[in-house]
Amino acid sequence: MKALLLLFLAQLCSASLVPEKEKDPEYWRGQAQETLREALRLQRLNQNVAKNLILFLGDGMGVSTVTAARILKGQLHHGKGEENLLEMDKFPYVALAKTYNTNAQVPDSAGTATAYLCGVKANEGTVGVSAGVTRDRCNTTKGQEVTSILRWAKDAGKAVGIVTTTRVTHATPSAAYAHSANRDWYSDGEMPPDALEGGCKDIARQLVENIPDIEVILGGGRKYMFPKNASDVEYPHEDKHRGTRLDRRDLVQAWHDAKPPGKVAKYVWHRRDLLALNLSRVDFLLGEGDGGDNGGRAGGMQRGRDKGAIGGIKGCRSRSRAVPGAAGGRIDHGHHEGKAKQALHEAVELDRAVGLATRLTSPQDTLSVVTADHSHVFTFGGYTPRGNPIFGEDKAGRGGGGEGHGRDLGDILTVPPPPGLAPMQSDVDRKPFTSILYGNGPGYKIVAGERENVSAVDFAHANYQAQSAVPLRQETHGGEDVAVFARGPMAHLLHGVHEQNYIPHAMAYAACIGSNRGHCNAAGRPGAPVLLPFLALLFLLC
Repeated sequence: MKALLLLFLAQLCSASLVPEKEKDPEYWRGQAQETLREALRLQRLNQNVAKNLILFLGDGMGVSTVTAARILKGQLHHGKGEENLLEMDKFPYVALAKTYNTNAQVPDSAGTATAYLCGVKANEGTVGVSAGVTRDRCNTTKGQEVTSILRWAKDAGKAVGIVTTTRVTHATPSAAYAHSANRDWYSDGEMPPDALEGGCKDIARQLVENIPDIEVILGGGRKYMFPKNASDVEYPHEDKHRGTRLDRRDLVQAWHDAKPPGKVAKYVWHRRDLLALNLSRVDFLLGEGDGGDNGGRAGGMQRGRDKGAIGGIKGCRSRSRAVPGAAGGRIDHGHHEGKAKQALHEAVELDRAVGLATRLTSPQDTLSVVTADHSHVFTFGGYTPRGNPIFGEDKAGRGGGGEGHGRDLGDILTVPPPPGLAPMQSDVDRKPFTSILYGNGPGYKIVAGERENVSAVDFAHANYQAQSAVPLRQETHGGEDVAVFARGPMAHLLHGVHEQNYIPHAMAYAACIGSNRGHCNAAGRPGAPVLLPFLALLFLLC
């Protein structure tokens, strides 16, 4: 009798998780037929010349992060989550990119940035240089510099931009303009004496000098632009935000001085100043938040970056209309800290920016690409039921935690699991576990000689560090392929499985920039609009 009762309860609970329309086979058949019709329409290839290029880069946004962010976004909109579509999911073409560095099976952000921006694979820890450069060895750099798609676009007379939620000198955006044997040489204050004596330049200096006419630069890390110990404009009493430059230069002033006469160049450090700008009267825009990887700190510029990114080049008084480039690096930081809630909310924010750019541009003349530099050892599983709140907060916002939530394997789905927990206990240590876990990282905890009982902690908190299998102070990257989503002219070139360095070559081909222009003519490809000096690149890093 008890067995029959448990079976009945399991069936009842399972049935309640299924939306009524999904019980009808015609729902799924109709959905599949509509998807088929969309796929057939893609046979009419868009071979226009791309006047605009937009690259969205989710730092650390592996496939598992994309899936979990999709569910989170759906649940934030009061749905079950799994059926939701991210804005990037709506892009018609999807590929996979192999992320390894030339000397690393599991990559870092510097070598990967060189690949998807410069079109050349490189060693870990180096930016904007070939694999002939050894990390930390300044004397191996000369003659090994490689240029980026941002430079190719600029050489073609286009307006370009970089927007990031990290410091603008971070490895991911810096490969667009810098050449360095070490990704951490943010200013000369971080460089060893031999590198300075060898004539190598710090990354902040290269931001100002290498490509001085970048129309839009928005991010964090302003302390690397100012003399050592100079007080910060926003945090004058905090030592960690003081300037770091040993050469005593003010690079913001140098940025201003490098602009042609008659051009309007604006520097902002706070969101209110950014939002107050009339971008139609600005030729060049530099915005920097606080001294670290907080291009979007609450007191700084975070919530203004979308306006600056999408509206920046478009509104700047450049040669013609343009859309800037931007990037979001805090997904990566959240994962490194084992704080999945922070990482996934950042991924949702990136997707909002993708949606905004999609609404403001046309796939007839704008090639948009969304991808990641690498993945993380982040996963979620445990046979959670449909619609299970991914962070342990139910629809009413109640968090997880409390005693008595663990259940045996035989009890799966007899009653709904507590939000965020897998619907079972471990069959080894008899303790519950969250659906979100890491392969390694700071979430490894032993209490009284055993794995921590997560039902006794607030695993729905933003700072909760999900359990990991191996203890590390910082969680590591993952080595699997990452997704590449594409929409617009020649987006079909991004298909199948590619080396990561293929991405900028495909984008450049679509826009008739860079060295491979044999297929272009004065009127562009057959049926394409004339290629005018419109925007070249929007580089968005999250």
